[in-house]
Amino acid sequence: MKAGVLHGPDDVPVYEDFDEPVAGEGSELVDLVASGIHHHTRGTATGRHYSQRGVFPVIPGNNAVARTANGDLVFTGSGRPPYGTLAERIASPDAMRFPLPAGAPAEAIAAGANPGMASWLPLTARLDMKGKLGLTVVLGATGMSGYLAVQNARLLGAARVIGAGRNPSGLERAATAGAETVALTGDRDADAEALDAAIGAEAPDLVLDFVWGPVAETAFSALSKRGTAGDDEDISYVQIGGLGGADATLPAPLLRSRKISISGSGVGSVSPATLKARIPDYLKVLAGGSVQVPFRTFPLSDVSSAWTVSAETGPRVVVVPSRSG
Repeated sequence: MKAGVLHGPDDVPVYEDFDEPVAGEGSELVDLVASGIHHHTRGTATGRHYSQRGVFPVIPGNNAVARTANGDLVFTGSGRPPYGTLAERIASPDAMRFPLPAGAPAEAIAAGANPGMASWLPLTARLDMKGKLGLTVVLGATGMSGYLAVQNARLLGAARVIGAGRNPSGLERAATAGAETVALTGDRDADAEALDAAIGAEAPDLVLDFVWGPVAETAFSALSKRGTAGDDEDISYVQIGGLGGADATLPAPLLRSRKISISGSGVGSVSPATLKARIPDYLKVLAGGSVQVPFRTFPLSDVSSAWTVSAETGPRVVVVPSRSG
């Protein structure tokens, strides 16, 4: 079969022949319909994501929309390495294969499932715990994950959403999705003041951090409180992405002055059972068009070009089968 094959961590996938996957017990062969290239796709394929070690050659791709031999449309995870989803055929695990309605927007689902689930998981967990969503702050609202986080929070009934980021066009997009926006400049003191002013006297219910690094430190400064009056609400600060850096200094006074919990959401911290239980609901959101997912498509034969397109801002890249002939 043809596939996008990555031969090293600093290489670009090339379109070439690769051995067919074998569908063993607990899996079945399905045909590619659409597969997104996400940060997670790049990180796991190259071995730079904490959950994987780089093994080459490898077919990148963690999930996809595919078609079964019976003609049914499904959302599926990838098979075992070196097999991913940027290939004509995928050994689809039974445990991570979910039916989709006929006519579902395959490209939008492939583009939105990974970045959208990044916020759907902590948002729904908080909603289950508290019964409502108050003020939600999205750090990194200008990327695709942040943009979908703004939409997801609004869809789930968040009272207010604040989106912070540096890219002006991304902030404008977040604003159209219903966020109050804060433009970050890189000046930590000024950014902390701006974020603090936007938050106001209300303690955030939830902070979704797709950036970490200096931006997290800015947020910690904005959230720090003077005085001894207690908060009525606790703050859940969820670390999701690390585009701004792997480390951030956490000030001790913040932990003592606010009711705040800091946790992560990702592979390892979210159980497979929880992930499997949440995916179908979000697939319904994507299939029904309840959130907008900008994307652009590339044929599998042009996987090299697709791989080099930045995933920072703009439409998410989706790979679709090459046309025969």
